[in-house]
Amino acid sequence: MKYIIVGLGNFGSSLAMALTRQGHEVIAIDSSMQKVEAYKEVISHTICMNATDEHTVKSLPISNADIVVVAIGEDQGENVMATALFKTLKAKRLISRSINPLHEKVLQAIGVDDLIHPEKEAAKRWAKRLSLRYFVDSFELSDNFSMVEIKIPSTLVGQTVDDLQLEQKFNIRLLSTLRYESYEDSFGRTQKKPSIQGLATPEQVLQPKDVLIIYGANKHINQFLRSVGIKVK
Repeated sequence: MKYIIVGLGNFGSSLAMALTRQGHEVIAIDSSMQKVEAYKEVISHTICMNATDEHTVKSLPISNADIVVVAIGEDQGENVMATALFKTLKAKRLISRSINPLHEKVLQAIGVDDLIHPEKEAAKRWAKRLSLRYFVDSFELSDNFSMVEIKIPSTLVGQTVDDLQLEQKFNIRLLSTLRYESYEDSFGRTQKKPSIQGLATPEQVLQPKDVLIIYGANKHINQFLRSVGIKVK
């Protein structure tokens, strides 16, 4: 897919790099040449540009982009102006970063397709990580259903997927397992990337470093976690 990311702050740069690593084509723009230069080796394309200047923004391949993400967070006014401009230029799907409730209402009035609340979403994920010993990450599909990553409890090591009887006992599914591998990025920082082991099969034997990817209703996932000795609220 093709993305345009507006703003190379902490959130925008992280998003642009992650999408690039996944093989997508990313055009990231920022008014700071220093930021553009810093990320040019790790993002598909970086351009120094004022995202509120209609004349220069028109030169971007907006019609070819599947998604435009306005990730500006430091300046709400600039965020609103850039979002309104990309809406006027008919971005196919427009997503903007929301800073506070009033800002969110303005963005909704502009007609964005979706809103991002990175601080709120990060806080919710960290609350889970800090409260559950084995919790790695989660993706909430709705208020009641989630896909979660859980470090394998020692009691499950050596068992097969079929041994767990997850669907029969808890009405949840083990979709896959993964392992996190360390690597050094272009800035010399140690990062971790997931290595997916493929779809889980009944005969697969669970290993000590496995991370379980489980899907189901939140209440059923919690029942499973309690059954293996993980405390949940």
